[in-house]
Amino acid sequence: MNINQLSKRLMAVASRIPAGAVIADIGSDHAYLPCYAVQRGVAAQAVAGEVADGPLQAAKQQVQAAGLEEKIAVRKGNGLEVIAAGEVDCVTIAGMGGPLITSILNEGKEKLVGVKRLVLQPNLRADHIRRWLLMNGWQLIDEEIMEEDGKIYEILTAEQGDADKPYGKRKEVELLTGPMLLAEKSDVFLKKWRREADQLEVVLENLKKAEDQQAADQKRQSVLQELQLIKEAINGEENERT
Repeated sequence: MNINQLSKRLMAVASRIPAGAVIADIGSDHAYLPCYAVQRGVAAQAVAGEVADGPLQAAKQQVQAAGLEEKIAVRKGNGLEVIAAGEVDCVTIAGMGGPLITSILNEGKEKLVGVKRLVLQPNLRADHIRRWLLMNGWQLIDEEIMEEDGKIYEILTAEQGDADKPYGKRKEVELLTGPMLLAEKSDVFLKKWRREADQLEVVLENLKKAEDQQAADQKRQSVLQELQLIKEAINGEENERT
């Protein structure tokens, strides 16, 4: 992967950046995404944020090699602390777990003033992000699920608006699996959730062998609830609990 040839998942993220946007790419790694977006004229300017020294230096070298120092600022910092409120109008965060992305958004809430769009690509637990968006007035406007190199990714796009709008009567199922992804129910979607269901069945079997059965019972209830939601998503109807 390089700034001229992004991975499939980063191409999907880039395609959702509004034309002419000033973006902040948080956890930018080698700054491939902001370099690609600015070089192609998708974004006007960018901030590439990194908390670790290694990726930070790699990002600086990449920006310099592309001759984009005047348009891309590479900054060290934790999450959204690399930007000022009102500085950017689009934030991208890709390649992290849903809980970490949620934490970054929550801790940097005051930096989202003036941001018109969030493009988020969690590696797992996208439901954490959907719940955060719902609670903080961000409307989910687009979802995509894809498979690349044997891994399944989701890309969530949100704008400030009516956070409840995407959800219907099956809200808990939709929060877990994605309202738009559930409506489409693609082969990749079904593959992901069948795999998740199989893994939860294994967890249930292992809980039977736990020494602390009181703690295991609490965990079992949580697993059963999620498994029920997944089965409803896959089959389109309620299932009897296992």
